[in-house]
Amino acid sequence: MLSVQQLQINGRRGDLLPATSLQVRRGELLLVAGEGQDQRTALALALSGRMKPSNGVLSWDTTTKTKKIRLASALVDSPGVNEPEQHLSVRDLVTEDLSLIPRRYRGALLSKPWLKVNSFEDIAGLWIEQIPAARRLELLTALALADPATDLLVVDSPDRHSADQAAWLPRLQALASDAGRPLAVVAVVSALPDNWTGAAAVIGNSVTHPPEPETEAAPTQAKPAVVVEPATEPATEPKAKHAAQPAPETSAAAQAESENLQRTAK
Repeated sequence: MLSVQQLQINGRRGDLLPATSLQVRRGELLLVAGEGQDQRTALALALSGRMKPSNGVLSWDTTTKTKKIRLASALVDSPGVNEPEQHLSVRDLVTEDLSLIPRRYRGALLSKPWLKVNSFEDIAGLWIEQIPAARRLELLTALALADPATDLLVVDSPDRHSADQAAWLPRLQALASDAGRPLAVVAVVSALPDNWTGAAAVIGNSVTHPPEPETEAAPTQAKPAVVVEPATEPATEPKAKHAAQPAPETSAAAQAESENLQRTAK
């Protein structure tokens, strides 16, 4: 079983491969969706032991050693990595790929017998660019499985050659469910087929986002207390300590009586 936990690869400016987790067993086809070609290729390279991850754990059966994972896996049709050149003939491609198989398994480096045994004589005289998408995938997967040590098949973006899923999905399902040689098959695609109900994963499914800081409620400002000022009484001018008293009026009768007394005294 292939088990991947938070596999991540650093890039120049950001993650070339964001943290991704998945697992696939022999006899199973796993589809992994990813929008960017760079991310899909990085994942395919890492799963097949051809690129060392920056973080995470990748294991095949009981080993985590990259070299052993690479020996047990085959990377198929990866853009810019091992996709066949368009101007290459089918015969030359077969000869080249057979030369990469360990000598004890490959036999004679002749394309003609292999093409005949594997039923590819109908396209033997074509250029790679002339092969229909379905036949192209059949040819490349057959070449990958020419090495009997291959138990894990990683196919990079098979849907880029045709918008019709029938050009690649049935072939991969048949390889995974082959009772004579059950394989763990991973196809990294741009999008999952609408009717797909099998095992699936998404690139970046283990990315953890830091928790957003809690927004503290703004402290409620206390309304200023209403100060009730005492009513202001109208100011009264202080009374003078010694107010002038009005002089008593002298009546005319009293004055006349005083004059009479003065005359009598004389």
